[in-house]
Amino acid sequence: MPLSPSTPYVLTFLQGHGATGQDAVRLFMETGWMGRFVFLVLAILSVSSWAVMLAKYVHFRRATRHTARFLEVFRRSQRFSEVQAATSKLYASPLVGLFQAGYVEVDSQIKSQGQNPEGGYRLRSMDSLQRSMRRAYGDELLSLSRGTGLLATTAAVSPFIGLFGTVWGIMLAFQDIGVTGSTSLVAVAPGISEALINTAAGLAAAIPALMGYNFFANLIRRARMEMDDFILEFMNISERNFT
Repeated sequence: MPLSPSTPYVLTFLQGHGATGQDAVRLFMETGWMGRFVFLVLAILSVSSWAVMLAKYVHFRRATRHTARFLEVFRRSQRFSEVQAATSKLYASPLVGLFQAGYVEVDSQIKSQGQNPEGGYRLRSMDSLQRSMRRAYGDELLSLSRGTGLLATTAAVSPFIGLFGTVWGIMLAFQDIGVTGSTSLVAVAPGISEALINTAAGLAAAIPALMGYNFFANLIRRARMEMDDFILEFMNISERNFT
């Protein structure tokens, strides 16, 4: 960073004047409107990202519990209707949406044909069943991914927004030197503080968002594998019992 050689002088200036957290706030309040605007944008992005990460963590934690219980019910039950009766309490699992789509399609095909003359029920089209579950797969994947776009955006743009604030602060510092004709750190400290604060704010917003995005991307990848496996399992059971 261009200001890194002068950073020790900034720290010396702050320490020499007994700078505290309140002094840092005061220095920020002395910055221009552009510095405040940049900081406000970064603060909004950071708060929004943390809100998304907290909500997604709670959602995935509940979904993991519900998925484990749903699979237990699904593999233990003898009829799809028994599984359907238990889905209302396991709504957070993405597998529930897949099962309900498959169950509705199976039920619809069976009712439209009635009982087979040879006994039992038969499905008219396995392809239709697969398409129904694939549509549900897309809906569930969209639900799992909701909010991660904000994390990716925050991780990508926050450092550049902070860099813009840094450049703006340096411009102010040079303008102050030109106006006062003095290179004293006291004269340029507001511009430098604006640059440093926005740089730190940009990194503070970007780093957690990037870590959160990677964390939830892994969880979504695992959920996709579980949904793919469940579709195959449901199709196998349907083909074995209704064809």
